[in-house]
Amino acid sequence: MFSIFKKKKIIPHIKLAGVIGNVGKFKQGIDFSGQEEIILKAFSVKKAPCVAITINSPGGSPVQSHLIFNFIRQQAKKNKKKVIVFAEDIAASGGYLIACAGDEIYANSSSIIGSIGVIYSSFGFTELIKKIGVERRVHTAGKNKSTLDPFLEEKKEDIERLKNIQLDLHKDFINVVEKSRGEKLKKSEVELFSGEFWSGIKSKELGLIDEIGDANQVLREKFGEDVIIKKFEKSKSWLSKKLSSSNDHVDQVANILEEKSIWQKYGL
Repeated sequence: MFSIFKKKKIIPHIKLAGVIGNVGKFKQGIDFSGQEEIILKAFSVKKAPCVAITINSPGGSPVQSHLIFNFIRQQAKKNKKKVIVFAEDIAASGGYLIACAGDEIYANSSSIIGSIGVIYSSFGFTELIKKIGVERRVHTAGKNKSTLDPFLEEKKEDIERLKNIQLDLHKDFINVVEKSRGEKLKKSEVELFSGEFWSGIKSKELGLIDEIGDANQVLREKFGEDVIIKKFEKSKSWLSKKLSSSNDHVDQVANILEEKSIWQKYGL
């Protein structure tokens, strides 16, 4: 029995699903600290010819996206393993940035891919507090400490400062994509870095992904029908399981709405 399994190829398969970053009251998003050990374990499977990663994420924190991307590439280089990425429903924004850690990227024909851009959104309540007779009092040490306060009028210099930060982040994102995808990118037809997103089929035409296919299909085609796909996925802690089954419906609804607002941008 032992000798039979020894001959079979084992492919570690990491699954990253959810919004990137510490979102919600119970911090259940994808972040580097939560995935570091899983990534290390997957790449430590010595005889595995590659590591497969499935991504299902609308994005989120650019910092956490970069940390995970960089760590995957470091481990791939250190362990001399190829990385094959599979996008499920969506690999957009930070989700696509992580996908660029793959030497090959696959997606479903209906997957949502791209959104290579940076966004900041908020609300302005200046008229509302005037209407209900509320006076806003802000005292700061540092003239820019109240930048983009939703209860104060927007300032031109605040917007320009935010825009400069966004341009820096966008440039970092573009550099990752260009370095990862290289000559595969087809920039002549559309503006790839405008923040637009596309279907899996269109993304293949643009060079954002390599082929259409799912993990089980592609890995069996590459490594044989008897390949062993070993899953590596973050399990829920006792506390998060307890909280998710608790009667505190207000907190649960708040968490759902916070994540839903990010997913809904892509119609999901």
